[in-house]
Amino acid sequence: MLAADFLNLKDEIEMINNSEADWLHLDVMDGVFVPNISFGFPILEAVSKVCTKPLDAHFMIVHPERYIEQTARLGTMMMNVHYEACTHLHRTIQEIHAAGMKAGVTLNPATPVCVLEDIIRDVDMVLLMSVNPGFGGQKFIENTIRKVERLRKMISEAETHTLIEVDGGVQAETAPRLVKAGVDVLVSGSYVFKSTDPCSTIQALKKL
Repeated sequence: MLAADFLNLKDEIEMINNSEADWLHLDVMDGVFVPNISFGFPILEAVSKVCTKPLDAHFMIVHPERYIEQTARLGTMMMNVHYEACTHLHRTIQEIHAAGMKAGVTLNPATPVCVLEDIIRDVDMVLLMSVNPGFGGQKFIENTIRKVERLRKMISEAETHTLIEVDGGVQAETAPRLVKAGVDVLVSGSYVFKSTDPCSTIQALKKL
């Protein structure tokens, strides 16, 4: 949603509702953990009232554990927190699950997937950032492909059903390669919302 037209946000959400998109990805930024500020709970609450798709809330903030209950009250499906922002990650995952949501963990580009070896069975999804978090429209970081492959191997060896999600620079050229490497969920912002036909763009991504 970060790439949407915020002056016409209701229309943008309706487009998503009418598209083949599975989820709506929400990037919450605080200007501390990442060098940008996006939107907070007043916007999230408004969106939750009109969006018919499950909400995938990605918190790029310090102390995300403070907002678990508030996020759950919106009917959020997935709460995604950064490994780098959580001192007590296992406890945070437990609290997200206790609040009735699925728990996702996000890794920045420079954070190796091996840090999740002792927790991979407890998380529902791992989000790999394929750009440095904070701004949309950035160039895809090529190492992400190899990182996906390493994470897919870890998940297979752990015999768990953890999903792999990738966010950043997902478009016509990178998306097929990511799917081939083992990605389950593609997050695409600018490529979709800046398209002349967003619904057709989403449909093309769905066919991969």
